[in-house]
Amino acid sequence: MKQHITRFRLRSVSAVAALLFAAHTAWAVDPFTVRDIRVEGLQRVEPGTIFASLPFRIGDTYNDEKGSGAIRSLFALGLFKDVRLEVSGDVLTVIVEERPTVADVDFAGTKEFDKDTLKKAMRDVGLTEGRPFDKALADRAEQELKRQYINRSLYGAEVVTTVTPIERNRVNLTFTVSEGEPAKIKDIRIVGNSAFSESTLKGLFDLDTGGWLSWYTKSDRYSRAKLNADLETLRSYYLARGYLEFRVDSTQVAISPNKQDITITVNVTEGQRYVVSGVKLEGNYLGRDDEFKSLVKIRPGEPYNADQVAETTKAFTDYFSNFGFAFARVEAVPEVDRANNRVAFVLQADPARRAYVRRIMVSGNNRTRDEVIRREFRQFESSWYDGDKIKLSRDRVDRLGYFSEVNIDTQDVPGSPDQVDLVINVTEKPTGSLQVGAGFSSAEKIALTFGIKQENVFGSGNYLGLDINTSKYNRAIVLSTTNPYFTQDGISRTIDVYHRSTRPYQDQGGDYRLLTSGASMRFGVPFSETDTVFFGAGGERTEIKPGTNIPGAYLKYAEQVGYVTYSLPLTIGWSRDSRDSALVPNRGRYQRFNSELGVAGDARYVRGNYQFQQYVPLNKKFTLSFNTELGAGKGLGGRPFPIFKNFYSGGLGSVRGFDQGTLGPRDVTGSSIGGTKKFTLNTELTAPFPGAGNDRTLRLFAFVDVGNVFGENQPIRAGEMRVSTGVGLSWISPVGPLRLAFAQPVRKFAGDRIQKLQFQIGTSF
Repeated sequence: MKQHITRFRLRSVSAVAALLFAAHTAWAVDPFTVRDIRVEGLQRVEPGTIFASLPFRIGDTYNDEKGSGAIRSLFALGLFKDVRLEVSGDVLTVIVEERPTVADVDFAGTKEFDKDTLKKAMRDVGLTEGRPFDKALADRAEQELKRQYINRSLYGAEVVTTVTPIERNRVNLTFTVSEGEPAKIKDIRIVGNSAFSESTLKGLFDLDTGGWLSWYTKSDRYSRAKLNADLETLRSYYLARGYLEFRVDSTQVAISPNKQDITITVNVTEGQRYVVSGVKLEGNYLGRDDEFKSLVKIRPGEPYNADQVAETTKAFTDYFSNFGFAFARVEAVPEVDRANNRVAFVLQADPARRAYVRRIMVSGNNRTRDEVIRREFRQFESSWYDGDKIKLSRDRVDRLGYFSEVNIDTQDVPGSPDQVDLVINVTEKPTGSLQVGAGFSSAEKIALTFGIKQENVFGSGNYLGLDINTSKYNRAIVLSTTNPYFTQDGISRTIDVYHRSTRPYQDQGGDYRLLTSGASMRFGVPFSETDTVFFGAGGERTEIKPGTNIPGAYLKYAEQVGYVTYSLPLTIGWSRDSRDSALVPNRGRYQRFNSELGVAGDARYVRGNYQFQQYVPLNKKFTLSFNTELGAGKGLGGRPFPIFKNFYSGGLGSVRGFDQGTLGPRDVTGSSIGGTKKFTLNTELTAPFPGAGNDRTLRLFAFVDVGNVFGENQPIRAGEMRVSTGVGLSWISPVGPLRLAFAQPVRKFAGDRIQKLQFQIGTSF
C-alpha cells in the first residue's frame, strides 16, 4: 500500500511539469489504456467543454505527449487559471481552477462620454459581462479608454482599474477616470508657402486656435482625422489653382509638457504654376469620340485644375457605364513641360468588357422591408449595367429619409466576367419621434405642443403622424397618414383629418374664433424622376364664432353666406425639388404650386399659391438665396371669396420687421384681415457664424424683404410694397430650426405695426 501511494504521487503531473518535463524519463508516465476520465473544480463551465478539448477518449491509449496536448488545449480556451492532470492506475483526473467571470463593468468620473459608448468600446476589446476576467484584457481595456479620450484631445486623462471579487467566483470592474482638461491648439503654422498668405491657407482649415464660440464648435481640439481632412482641403486648394506638383512634405504635432497646448506645423512645397497646353483622347471610345469630347472639363490655356481633371475622368467612366461598361478605366496622363511651365493631358480609355447586373442585394436593413428599398431602384436585375440608373436608384433610396448612409457596391461574379452583383448597403436611423413640450415665439407667445410621428411604420415605408398644437392664435389637432406606394407605379396617397381653431394675428385682443374641421385625401403622381403632381379632394366645415372685437369683414361675410359654411375643395399641386439639402440647402432649386377649388357647398372659390427658391453657392462659406411667393384667390358664381382663406403677410416667412400677419387691408376696427393677393420676395446672403468655422448648422444672414397683400379690388402696385432689411441668426438647434431676425423697415406707411426683433423655431426661410 505504501508503495502504491508513492507511485501515485510520482505520477501526479502539474500543468507546469507536464509542459516542461513530460519528455523527461524521470517523470514519464507509462502509456496505458484510459478506463475513466474525471473532472474536478468546475463551477460554471460545462464538463462537455472539457471533454471536447481532450485529445483522447475512454478506451484510448494515454501517453505524455497526449497529456501535454490536453493541457495546452484547455489553457487555450481562456477559461482557466490553472490546469492539472492526475493519474491513478488507469483513471485520469482533470483538475481545473476557473477564471473569475465579469459580473459588471462600470465607469466613474466620465463626463466626456456616456457610459453606453464606453461599454461598447469595452465589448470591442472583449471585456463585457459574463466573459472570463483576464488581467491582460483589463490592461487592453485601459489603453482603449485612453485612446478614446485622446481622440477628444484629453491627453491628460488617467484611468485606474479596480477589481472587486464577489460571490461565485465573479468580479466587478470599475474604471475610474480623471479626465483633466482638453488640450487645445495654441498655434498652427504653415511653412514653405509663398503664392498664398498663411492667413488665407489657415482660413481653409476647420481646425483653428479657437474663438469665443469654441465651446460649441470644438474647433480648437486637435484630431488627427480633422487634420488629415484639412490637409486634403489645402492640397485641393493648390491643385485647383495650377500647382500640379504641390505636396505636403511633413506635419509635426507638438504637445506641451503639461499636455494642454498643441502646436501644429505643416511644411509644404508649392512647386511651379502650370498652364494646360492641350487635351487629346487615346484608346477606345466606342466610336463616340465627339460625345466624349463634349464631356471634357479641362480647358487649354487656363491654369491646371485638379478638380476639372477629376470631373472629366468621372464623367467619362459614368458615360461608359451608361452603355453597360461597368469596368471602364480612364486615366488622365500628364505630359509636363517644366521648361515652359505647361502641361498637356492624354485621356486614355479602356472600356474593358460590357456587363449586366445578375442580382441586386440589400444589406443593413434590419427593420425596413426589402421591397421598400427595391421599389426605388431604376436599375433592374438581368439588365445591362446602367450607371445613370444606379446613381438615380441610390439617390431615390437616400431621399426616403430612413437611412443615415446609402452606398452601392459593385461585385464581380466569379467565373462570369460579364456579370456583376449590386449590393446596396444602408445604415438605418430612427424614423420615429415623440415631441412633448412648450415653445415661445414673438408672435404666438406660449404654445404647448405634442406630436408623435413615424416616417416608416413597421418598416413599410408608410407615414403616420399626430400633431397637437396650442397657441394664442392657432390651435390644431391633425392626424395624417401617407402611403408612398399606394399603387405599384409609385402613386402616393395621403389622408388628413383635422380640426383647427384660428384667429388672424392682431393686437387688439378679442375672443372670436374661426373653427375649421375637415378631412381630405390626395394622391401624388410622379410624372418624372423630379416632378410630382398632386390631386385631391376633401370636405370642410368652417364656423365663424362671434366674440369681442370680431372684424366687420367677418360679420359681412357671415351675413352674405352664413356663420357656418360647408365646402368641397378640390386640390391640384406640383412640386420639383433639386436642393442639396432640405434642411440646410447650399445649392439647387425648389418650386411648388398649390391650388384649391371650391366646387360645391356654400363656399365657391379658387385659390392658388406658387413658391420659387434658388440657392447659389458663392464659395465654400457664402450662399446667396432667393425666395419668391405669389398667391391669388377669387370667389366664383357671384359669391365672395371666403375671408378665412385670405393670405397674410408680415413677420418671419414673409416681410420681416413688420408685426406678424399685419400687412395689407384692415378692418374699420384696425384689425388686419389679409387679402386675396400676395407677393413676397426675399433675398438672403448666408455666411458662417464668427468663431464657428464652416459649421453649417449655425449661420448668420443678411436679408432684404419686399412684399405685401392686397384686397380683391386692389391692384398689385410696386409703390405699395413694404421693404425691410436686416441681419439674422439661423441655428439648427436640438429642438428644431431656429431663426432670429433683426429688421429695419426701409419703406413703411402710416399705421404699419413695426416689430424689429422676431424669432421662431421651425421657420424655413
